[in-house]
Order: sequence, then structure tokens, then C-alpha cells
Amino acid sequence: MRKIALILLTIITLFSCGSTKNKRVITKKSKTTKTIKRTSKKVNTSTVAVPKIAQSIIKNAESYEGTRYKYGGVTKKGMDCSGLIYTAFKEENVAIPRVSSAMAKSGDWIDLKEVRKGDLLFFATKKNNRSVNHVGLVTAIDGSDVEFIHSTTSKGVITSKLKERYWYLAFVQARRVL
Repeated sequence: MRKIALILLTIITLFSCGSTKNKRVITKKSKTTKTIKRTSKKVNTSTVAVPKIAQSIIKNAESYEGTRYKYGGVTKKGMDCSGLIYTAFKEENVAIPRVSSAMAKSGDWIDLKEVRKGDLLFFATKKNNRSVNHVGLVTAIDGSDVEFIHSTTSKGVITSKLKERYWYLAFVQARRVL
């Protein structure tokens, strides 16, 4: 009797996981969702005007270049990755969360092809874990080459490129908070 019940349960499970080709899925837009009209033309984000506040935030972050890494730090004496971003935004009176996992939930998700200066890149750097634990600020874009400033445990505040294998594989998402 148990074998029959197990077989029936297995069959039901297999057939319930079938294609959703003919099923309709209805979703609701949140109030923060932006509707963007898509065109067939590829937009070169390096020519898109960068808001002045984004330029100021980037300048603030770059002023900390070379600062050593310090967990929880937010000063020239030492800072961590989210501390760098938090401080750079705070200097321009823009409030964002203090930790990278909370930052990854603020603003609007954007496709990597639409990234521009001032956007945030989020990474998962722990083995076998795709949870966000690292953040960087986009400072330059040259075609598909994205540069970002961040604070690493080994070198402190530095600028890296997303095309570097380590960062490319660790990349999780990009968000626009400005």
C-alpha cells in the first residue's frame, strides 16, 4: 500500500512540474517600478549625462583611495566596502543603508548593460554562497568595461574592473539609488 501511495505521489509531482507554456502569470507593479520604453537601438551608457550628484559622490569615494580596510570603518583611518559607499553618499546628504546586504535592496534593479556612473554593483564573495556581502560604486564605463571603487580586505580602497575574472564571477546585481 505504501509503495502505491509513493508511486502516485511521484507521478503527481512529476506532472505538476510541467511546462507553464499555456499558463498565464499575472504580476503587479510596485510603486517604485519605473517603466522604460525599450528601443532596438543599443544605448551607449558612457555618453549618457551623469547627474552632478553622482559625480560628487564618485569624487568623495575616490578621495579615500588607498585607505586601509577596517571592518565597520567609515573614516580615513580605515573603512570596509559598505562604509566607503555609505560615507561617499552621506557627504552629499544622500541617505542609504549602512550594510551592503541592505543596500542591495534599495533603489532600482538595473541590467548590467544599463549601468552608469554612480550606480552600485553588488557581489557575493563567499564560497558556495550567493548572498550579497560586497559593494562597489561605478566610477567609469568604457564600452562594456565597467570600473568601480570599493574597499578590499587585502588592498583597502581601490578601483577594479568588472571584467576581472574574480569580480565577474562574484557579480550578483546592479542597482541605481540616485
